[in-house]
Amino acid sequence: MSAFDNIAAHERTSWSLAQVMGRLGWDQETVMPRGAAEQRGEEMAALEEVLHARRTDPQLGEWLAEAVAPDAKGEALLRHVRRSYGRNTRVPARLASELARVTSVAQSTWAEARAKDDVAHFLPTLARVIALKREEAAALAQNGDLYDALLADYEPGITGDEIGAMFARMRPRLVALREKVLGAAYQPKPLTGSFGREGQLRLSTRLAQIYGYDFAHGRIDMAVHPFSSGSGGDVRITTRVAETDPFNCLYSTIHEVGHACYEQSIDPDYRYSPLGEGVSMGVHESQSRIYENQLGRSKALTGWLHDQMSAEFGDLGMDPTAFYGAVNRVQPGYIRTESDEVQYNLHIMMRFDLERALIAGDLSPGDLETAWNDRFLADFGVAVDRPSNGMLQDVHWSVGLFGYFPTYSLGNVYAGCLMKALRADLPDIDAALAAGQPTVATAWLREKLQQHGGLREPRDTITQACGFEPDEGPLLDYLEAKFGAIYGV
Repeated sequence: MSAFDNIAAHERTSWSLAQVMGRLGWDQETVMPRGAAEQRGEEMAALEEVLHARRTDPQLGEWLAEAVAPDAKGEALLRHVRRSYGRNTRVPARLASELARVTSVAQSTWAEARAKDDVAHFLPTLARVIALKREEAAALAQNGDLYDALLADYEPGITGDEIGAMFARMRPRLVALREKVLGAAYQPKPLTGSFGREGQLRLSTRLAQIYGYDFAHGRIDMAVHPFSSGSGGDVRITTRVAETDPFNCLYSTIHEVGHACYEQSIDPDYRYSPLGEGVSMGVHESQSRIYENQLGRSKALTGWLHDQMSAEFGDLGMDPTAFYGAVNRVQPGYIRTESDEVQYNLHIMMRFDLERALIAGDLSPGDLETAWNDRFLADFGVAVDRPSNGMLQDVHWSVGLFGYFPTYSLGNVYAGCLMKALRADLPDIDAALAAGQPTVATAWLREKLQQHGGLREPRDTITQACGFEPDEGPLLDYLEAKFGAIYGV
């Protein structure tokens, strides 16, 4: 076998083991017994030791030095493996294993603290996670910026300063739009009532189906924090139910279906390699956000959803136009995942600044709750009432995902660009959405973006799909046009 063939075979096994590890994470969030957290932490640490040894194997380094790619696909594979090898060889095996163990246990500790609104219960664990992530960042950065070193795990090719500059450009237009909308004479009424759990889950399944989610290679389960897990032939999603807030369940489902359909649509020839996964979290979020927002919250598709919900739950007390306003209602709120499109990116900007400060050592874990509450009051004009509505609401920091949050907004920016290109190619798309047929749009996304997996770099993936370089302009234009029309401002 050639050096390239050896690398491909090596990656096939590593990819498969990583999928097994991911399945353990899915199990932990859905059906694992609560008392199994400590043992699961040891299992995750053991698997991470095996994976780290494979990813840093000196033999892999020798093959990389000799390998010649046979084609463009092979060149992309070598690019991914070289990047991974370079990063993993900087991180000691002890640290990689300890991170896997601590973050696995921390996930359960966070869930307990969130349920009890008990920050003190979570702080020692959070402090340990942050210390380990700072150690990892120092190993990766090699005297460079610590946060940038962590960000590269989720969005290669961009820096914290670049994201900060993008946020600085976005913030004035977002704040101005929010002020206009909240001060408008017309304010949509919320959807009220009780919507049974089973009915919500039936409708979630229907939504997943019309978007093209393949249940032969996936499933929907329940979790505290909805997520998607897996690649290739086994891609699972989760959702959650609040009987007085059906949009939480339905749009969480659509969001995760966006992630899952991306993974399910990647060219099967790329499977069992780094090319067989979404290329970055920013690109991944572009799929979940365009599925959820530009398609799912459009006037066309909400008209279809209004009829489906009426059939499932009875009279909703509002017509399709009022329902469209209820789906897109802008209001002060604590929870990022329940935020409207106008304010969502402001939630991300706050988390971005806080986690950069934590990793830089400018903010201590013990001061995080006060910093969060002060910043939230300044940014949203609302005082945080309890920790589960504040610093305990998100799972990300407990599992060590520092550098992940800004990819949500980057995904929104990419989604704005993709929707501009999609509408140019499919000018009659609203007719399909009104008929409950978003697969017309998702087929476009599959062809232009999803099937290519990790073949290209993240920004090039979006550029090739759109036909132009991405920036925040299309997203902001879309938001101003949509919410200006809804609110008459």
